Amino acid sequence: MANDPPDMSVFREMMGFSNPSEVMYEDDAADSSIPDIQKITKKNNILPTWGNKVTMNLNTLILENILQSTYFKNFLNEITTFDQLKDEIYYNVVHLEPWERGTRKTQGMTGMCGGVRGVGAGGVISTAFCLLYKMFALKITRKQLVSLINNTQSAYLRGMGFLYIRFTQPPQDLWPWFEAYLDDEEEIDPRSGGGDKMTVAQMVKMMLNKLDWYGTLFPRIPVPVQKVIENHFRELSKHESRDRQSQEKSIKKEWESTERTRSRERDVRRRSRSRSKNRRRSRSRSPRDRDRRRDRSRDRRSRDRELNKNSKDDRKKPIGVNRFRCSHHLRHHHCRKHRTRCPTKAKKARELKDQSEKQQQEKEIASASTSS
Repeated sequence: MANDPPDMSVFREMMGFSNPSEVMYEDDAADSSIPDIQKITKKNNILPTWGNKVTMNLNTLILENILQSTYFKNFLNEITTFDQLKDEIYYNVVHLEPWERGTRKTQGMTGMCGGVRGVGAGGVISTAFCLLYKMFALKITRKQLVSLINNTQSAYLRGMGFLYIRFTQPPQDLWPWFEAYLDDEEEIDPRSGGGDKMTVAQMVKMMLNKLDWYGTLFPRIPVPVQKVIENHFRELSKHESRDRQSQEKSIKKEWESTERTRSRERDVRRRSRSRSKNRRRSRSRSPRDRDRRRDRSRDRRSRDRELNKNSKDDRKKPIGVNRFRCSHHLRHHHCRKHRTRCPTKAKKARELKDQSEKQQQEKEIASASTSS
């Protein structure tokens, strides 16, 4: 493959792992991509040691178990180079606890005796802490320590580098060493037997904020330095909060912009559908249909005009001399109300009345003559 790593022996020789005392290169002091504490020069390649220069600030019981272990006395005694030490960590370290799982006996130990440095029930010391003390015995350089914490092959190589920093480096240097890894998302499980998976960022935060480490204690950080670290964490949380708020605002703006764009697109599609529908309608009507509609509208208007004219002319029409017949009578001559109001009907009614009265009088005269 095009991205195959170079030969490991060449790489180790190039990086100076075979000879810890030799520096093969110097970092540019103006390079901002590298933390200042990780920049390597001829003057600073030797790491300082803080605290006890013999015990590495380890718990007395842990140190005694390391020195008496067969693994440390017989096997690690033959390791003399950082190259060999790194390979041993890569192949054999599977957790970062000081004791192997199930070997620590703490029953009956309460109060200050449980887990306090110098006091304990013992157990089988872990491979990780044996190799950690071997790193201290070999006096690894800054360049070698940087290669551990930036390793891409194994999370446990990185974890061993961070443990070495926490146990041996000056407290004021802890934040510069760990700051660049406070957002590192690589996963690691420090617990023996598993079950406590976390990110590298969470692990280094634990090393800065807590003294306890799976049954042992880190060196205590002086109070002024601890306050500075806490202030750094507060500032970092403020920056993260502002970043989250700005990210949420940008997401909201992007969402609103997307919604506006979708709304405009829907309106455009709706208008285009309406226009296309109208065009289809107009195209579906033939010239003959349009002419027929125009003729019908003309006929309708002419009928309306004629009706209006007839209604005006039919209001009163003369019949005979000084007589008029109402327009309603012309259309509704059968109506009952016109039998008395209409002149023709009224005349007929009077004639019938006069005739009936005359017949009545004749009957009365006839009856009177008969009686006499």
